[in-house]
Amino acid sequence: MKVILFGATGMVGQGALRECLLDPDVEEVLAVGRTPLGRKHAKIREIVHSDLYDLSPITPQLACA
Repeated sequence: MKVILFGATGMVGQGALRECLLDPDVEEVLAVGRTPLGRKHAKIREIVHSDLYDLSPITPQLACA
């Protein structure tokens, strides 16, 4: 399973990210946020984008491969 997670730097998002990283069924987490996670992990792919009201510039990166 692949997960797209918005807000992974917030309190709830950090918990969701932690659970995704621990779950063997999750193969990749795409974290989208305004600030960098400051965390590296083999499952994490990160997109830092300042304007979450306009995702059009990053739409191609949001597509699941």
